[in-house]
Amino acid sequence: MFHNFIDELRAAGIPASLKEHLVLLEALDRDIIDQTPEAFYYLSRAAFVKDEGLLDRFDQVFQKVFKGVFSDYGQNPVEVPEEWLKAMAEKFLTPEEMEKVKSLGSWDEIMDTLKKRLEEQQARHQGGNKWIGTGGTSPFGHSGYNPEGVRIGGKGKHGRAIKVWEKREFANLDNTRELGTRNIKVALRRLRRFAREGSAEELDLGATIEGTAKQGWLDIHMRPERHNAVKVLLFLDVGGSMDPFIKLVEELFSAATAEFKNLEFFYFHNCLYEGVWKDNSRRWSQRTNTWDVLHKYGHDYKVIFVGDASMSPYEISHPGGSVEHMNDEAGAVWIDRVTRTYPATVWLNPTKEDHWQYSTSTQMMKELMGGSMFPLTLEGLDDAMRELTRKKG
Repeated sequence: MFHNFIDELRAAGIPASLKEHLVLLEALDRDIIDQTPEAFYYLSRAAFVKDEGLLDRFDQVFQKVFKGVFSDYGQNPVEVPEEWLKAMAEKFLTPEEMEKVKSLGSWDEIMDTLKKRLEEQQARHQGGNKWIGTGGTSPFGHSGYNPEGVRIGGKGKHGRAIKVWEKREFANLDNTRELGTRNIKVALRRLRRFAREGSAEELDLGATIEGTAKQGWLDIHMRPERHNAVKVLLFLDVGGSMDPFIKLVEELFSAATAEFKNLEFFYFHNCLYEGVWKDNSRRWSQRTNTWDVLHKYGHDYKVIFVGDASMSPYEISHPGGSVEHMNDEAGAVWIDRVTRTYPATVWLNPTKEDHWQYSTSTQMMKELMGGSMFPLTLEGLDDAMRELTRKKG
């Protein structure tokens, strides 16, 4: 099995040499980890993966080779009775029927009602318009329809849930994915400010010729390598409604990694809150405080958000509005802090620009960005880079 593991890693483009294999075997021989699939996963990942951009490839290979051995890790599953969450049927409503399903109203009313339902309900329920269940028009449950509800289990169907009560697992973006076109890189190159910093490692041919002519002997001059000195903070929305755009965002991520020497990236989901993360598989256990990010990286950084801005308006406007946790401060507060800290900030949106007007949350986010939202197209990317160049960090 181990030899097959090495072969699969190499086939996926992950450099797995005999040295890494021996390191893994030695670690196992010395019993430095607990004898659990999860511990072996992290040990083998530490041995073979030297680049964060290869984490998702490693996960796919690991699951393929050790299928049936490794169990899920990360966020603890929520304590909702499993039998309640097994949908026996899904109710499909016509647009006319959907219009008859009324919203409960405000955010506070929705959350208070959910609390009461949890206290009152004693059994599984299917259909109907009140209890937590499946296939109905209740604001609580899944596989049904309600204009504003809390999805408990199941998969999103209509994109209307204002909060989601379930375990979420997102894959990391692969920054080594080859671009389908070089035009994305060309557009990113508009955001350049060249400088020569660091140790003198590059031959300065002009100075060498001039010095040799003056001295009468070979006078070699060296200089620091010329590189793009622009500093970039990249915030990537991941999971949920962003899944259809994974390939496009991976191409952008790959291009940005190649073009910007000073690049830092973080993941978020839907809207920025008090915590961001680097690894989606451990996003609940290894998070970075957003305040720490704002304090660590200077005002001269250029900030790029990448996301569809498609969410419940409550996620932006209300404390506790996040679909995944009870955030103490509204998402709008954190977006405002970023734009105040970093004057050069833009938002790239992969959805079609002519669809933005139909999304309340997109309009809210564009306003928070001071209008600096651009479509994730070659033209939009070009305009965004011009905007960042114009704004002084």
